[in-house]
Amino acid sequence: MERVTIYHNPGCKHSRGALELLDTRHVAHDTIEYLKTPPDRSTLEKIIDMLSDPPSEMVRDDKRLKELGLKKEDYQSKAAVVELLLKYPELMQRPIIIKGGRAVIARPPEKLLPLLD
Repeated sequence: MERVTIYHNPGCKHSRGALELLDTRHVAHDTIEYLKTPPDRSTLEKIIDMLSDPPSEMVRDDKRLKELGLKKEDYQSKAAVVELLLKYPELMQRPIIIKGGRAVIARPPEKLLPLLD
């Protein structure tokens, strides 16, 4: 089976669940802890292009976004999302699983299963 990449945050239960799912299915994967190694502009653009979801789905609508005084609805375009995530990588939705030119936000973790078929 083709290797997959997971953009992972060990503090997130969905991310840990996706990693566990990959491990129990013996799927070879590269794990990128995106808070330690944030994706660059080119990588973020590629991920957004691989998702079937709109670019805004890459942005977490959480407490941190509100602390920054930001609103998710202001980040609808690919360019706006990339700029936001370059400045605040902690706002990237997780986990993101990539395989074969396709990407999925695995919330819940079972959303990654179609990539494995």
